[in-house]
Amino acid sequence: MNATVVDDAITSRMSARAFTGQPVARADLEAILQVASRAPSGTNCQPWKVYVLQGASRSTLVNKVCAAHDAIRANPGLAAEYQEEYDYYPGQWVSPYIDRRRENGWGLYGLLGIGKADKDKMHAQHQRNFRFFDAPVGLMFTVDKVMGRGSLVDYGAFLQNIMVAARGRGLHTCPQAAWNGFAKIILPHIGAGEGEMLVCGMSLGYADMQAPVNSFHTPRVPVAEFTRWLD
Repeated sequence: MNATVVDDAITSRMSARAFTGQPVARADLEAILQVASRAPSGTNCQPWKVYVLQGASRSTLVNKVCAAHDAIRANPGLAAEYQEEYDYYPGQWVSPYIDRRRENGWGLYGLLGIGKADKDKMHAQHQRNFRFFDAPVGLMFTVDKVMGRGSLVDYGAFLQNIMVAARGRGLHTCPQAAWNGFAKIILPHIGAGEGEMLVCGMSLGYADMQAPVNSFHTPRVPVAEFTRWLD
C-alpha cells in the first residue's frame, strides 16, 4: 500500500464551498458509498442511512429550506420551530474552541469581503449551505433514534470515508451540520421513517477551484498540542 496516496487524499480534503455543475456518475457515488461502508462500527451495527438527492428532489428541498431560512430572518420568532435533535455544538463556548471558531468564521467572511455589519451578505452566504453550494449531489444522513451516542462516533468514521473516497475520484465535499435545524422539512421530503434522526447533510461534486472561497483552507494545530506520550 502506498501511504502517500492515502495521505494525499486525506490532506487534500477540504470543505469546498463552490462547485461546478458537472454531474457525478451514479457508478462513482455507489462505489464511494460501498467503500465508505467499510468504516468500523460498534459490534458492526452499521448505523448509517443515506439519502442521495439529485435533480428535482435536490432542487425542491433547496427551495423549501431556503424559504424557511428567509422566513426566520424576517420573523426570528419562527426559529423556535426549527430545533436540532442533538447538540452538535456546545451550549457555552470556551477557549480554545471559541477562538478557533472565530478564526474560522471571520477568516472565511474576510476572504469574501463580508464585515460584521453586513447582515444581508452574511445571510446570503449562510444560505449557500442550503443550496449545497451549487453541488449537483446532496447527501442526507440519518440514524435510528434507538441507537446510542456511540453511533455518532461510528458515523464520523463513515463520513470521513466518504470524503476521502470522493477525493480519490477527483471529487470534493462539504459536510454540513447547518441542515440539522431544518430536520422537520428534510425528513419528510426524503421519506425518512418516524424513528430516524438527521445527523447532517453533505455537498458532493467537482469543486470550482476558480472560486475565491475555495482558496480558504483552515489551519490545524500541531500534534504536540493535542497529544501526550506516555511511556
